[in-house]
Amino acid sequence: MYESIQPFKAKMDAGQLCVGPTVSFSDASVTEALAASADYIWIDLEHSPTSLESMVNHIIACRACGVPGIVRVPSGEIAWIKRVLDAGADGIILPQAQTVAEVCEFVEACRYPMQGTRGYGPRRSTNYGRVQNDVYLPQANSETFVVGQIESKELVDNIDELVAIEGLDGVVIGPYDLSGSYGLPGEIDHPTVVAAIQTSIDNCRAAGIYVGVGMGSNADTARRWHAAGAHWAMVGADYQYMVQFQDQLYTKIRSNND
Repeated sequence: MYESIQPFKAKMDAGQLCVGPTVSFSDASVTEALAASADYIWIDLEHSPTSLESMVNHIIACRACGVPGIVRVPSGEIAWIKRVLDAGADGIILPQAQTVAEVCEFVEACRYPMQGTRGYGPRRSTNYGRVQNDVYLPQANSETFVVGQIESKELVDNIDELVAIEGLDGVVIGPYDLSGSYGLPGEIDHPTVVAAIQTSIDNCRAAGIYVGVGMGSNADTARRWHAAGAHWAMVGADYQYMVQFQDQLYTKIRSNND
């Protein structure tokens, strides 16, 4: 278990921008098809109707393809955390946190004692009991990629406390919701929002925390934030790739018929 996390971290440590898509469709063939070109897969339970059963199939596809499956849960409720991690997710992302305390509670719930308070009941993550606890427990605590999402001004204002949370492996910045928290909804290129993102990146890197940025399917934006210090990026989503390519292709075909 967790075999793909160390290579993922090694790429970031070497200065490579790790990129991956959001997967929102239920069919695990989507993950299988995208994984060959991705450094990781972001399995989204927050903004999609994906069920836990479909999520497990995506995790299986990630493991078969040798890339980390990182799941964004809908909330920090214990019930979500336990079921996602026990299903074998390599990483987990908390969205919409408003305070450092929320992120701290989330991190504790993702780590077994004595590092945290995670309840014991793994299935797939122990290969159905074949991996013994003396191997599994320390590995789960050290290898599970635990991430908080910065989407609020309060977290930026308290970034020093956030990056000091023990057991927090990384953060990922959500520019759209972050812009809304500054009273600038959708203005992700506003100087205030850009400065908040840069402040987050700088402080995360100084603390040794992996920092990612969410964005649409835009290469220039990905390169821009990599140059600014981001280690990883969520670059668009499965449905965006499909729709954008179709729109571009059909527009090109129709323009040649005029």
